[in-house]
Amino acid sequence: MTSGDSGDSGDTAALDDPVGESLRGRHAGLGRRIGRAATYLPGVATFSAVPADADAADWAGLARLLGPAAFADMFSCQASPPPDWEQVFVLEGRQLIWPGSGRPDQPPSANGTDVAELGAADVPQMLDLVARTQPGPFWPRTVELGTYLGIREGGRLVAMAGERLRPPGWTEISAVCTAPEARGRGHAARLISALVGRILARNERPFLHVAEANTGALRLYERLGFASRKHVTFRGFRTP
Repeated sequence: MTSGDSGDSGDTAALDDPVGESLRGRHAGLGRRIGRAATYLPGVATFSAVPADADAADWAGLARLLGPAAFADMFSCQASPPPDWEQVFVLEGRQLIWPGSGRPDQPPSANGTDVAELGAADVPQMLDLVARTQPGPFWPRTVELGTYLGIREGGRLVAMAGERLRPPGWTEISAVCTAPEARGRGHAARLISALVGRILARNERPFLHVAEANTGALRLYERLGFASRKHVTFRGFRTP
């Protein structure tokens, strides 16, 4: 990484509620809202948000948005739902941020591969890659959340990464994945570095999330220049 600031500098408050901040701002057109409860449109994402001080009305609003027996991915929301909401999963993770404005070093290109923007026409290949690599939630309209980049080998998509949550001043890098047969060639590093450069060029800062158990990905992100900001707990529930 080239020289730049380090550490948790700048305004990071928006990162404490990245889903809610995104749905109140740049992703408002991709979501639905009742009062202080919000969620993404079906097919875009399953993430939902209520404020940290959520009351019964907020949870009731979210239940109305989602419908009965529906999945509510609360991401890193700290509020606890009513007791009749069934817990589906708990996952320990880490939030990392790009420390300052320094530009990433650009990894060398592999022979015969180029980074390309992906769009709606690429969704079938993107979904196939996600099914084979399991990088996290990705749905038919997730590509609408931001810019997605990919690498092809022999015409087949073998690696991708893109932009997901967009709280003020920040852009999350997500869906980082490489097909098993194409690993070890630096594709993930190239895609992440390309996205970091684009985000910084917009005068925003990149951030991302990773499961604590995914030590390989954590090492890659730290090697590329990301710094841990805080521990997070991801939780999912089912509405009554």
